[in-house]
Amino acid sequence: MQITANGITLEVQEFGPSDGVPLILIRGLGSQLIHWPAELYNGLAARGYRTIIFDNRDVGLSQRCPAPDAPGDADAILEIAASGAPVPHAYKLTDMSDDVIGLMDALDIETAHIFGISMGGGIAQTLCIDHPDRLRSATIVMTAARPLASGEEGRTLLPAILSRPMDKDAYIESWVQEHANHGSPGYPMPDEGIRAEAELAWSRGVDADGINRQALAVMASPDRRSDLTRVALPCQVIHGVDDALIPVELGAEIASLIPECDYHAIDGMGHIITPALAPMIVEMVDDFIQRRGG
Repeated sequence: MQITANGITLEVQEFGPSDGVPLILIRGLGSQLIHWPAELYNGLAARGYRTIIFDNRDVGLSQRCPAPDAPGDADAILEIAASGAPVPHAYKLTDMSDDVIGLMDALDIETAHIFGISMGGGIAQTLCIDHPDRLRSATIVMTAARPLASGEEGRTLLPAILSRPMDKDAYIESWVQEHANHGSPGYPMPDEGIRAEAELAWSRGVDADGINRQALAVMASPDRRSDLTRVALPCQVIHGVDDALIPVELGAEIASLIPECDYHAIDGMGHIITPALAPMIVEMVDDFIQRRGG
């Protein structure tokens, strides 16, 4: 279904009992709600949670959010970066965290548990810092609290993270390669499943400029480490020992900063929650909420 949240349109799906405790899942850079394994959201729904998934702004069936002075085209972004000037961003992670609050308002949810991965983990941290009164707990997965790159290092990283338009077949094969590069080696997903998932994502709407605007929002994020030391919410951090994109040490750092934070480093987990990994994550989330989240 489509809802209006924070002044934009978001695509949302719900699972589980309508009167269950709300649990909102927040995805990472460039991915869509269909990239959540059914084993994850159905598993959480079976535990009694009102489980909510959605397309972030600029992906899938949610609204595109360009800004007049902020480029989305990869070449335009790189040209600005090469000049040494800061690259203008269309929005920040604070805007994306406000999208979550707007989603809650639209669905008449006063407080919710949240679960965010990668960029979504950055959004989850931002929610903990800026909107603690709207959260019951936060599960922060495969992400970092510190900026991953800035200055010259950031300009070097940009070409690797920016997206370019591609045809359907190339897009599908790019996801197979993404799993090979950053997947969960202890919990692999068969190639045929990856291709079917990618084909569905393509049919819903893939927009390189939108993904690039998300990437610039991530790169514009401030260092959250000091703010996290003042978070008083129940939090847990989950990170893969085999994460080849964001090292497990950065997840451990988040857990060390948030008072009384639970921490799980999972052997065999990389930077993708696969169907095979999902049941373990469901168990960890449910156990954590039952013990600490209410």
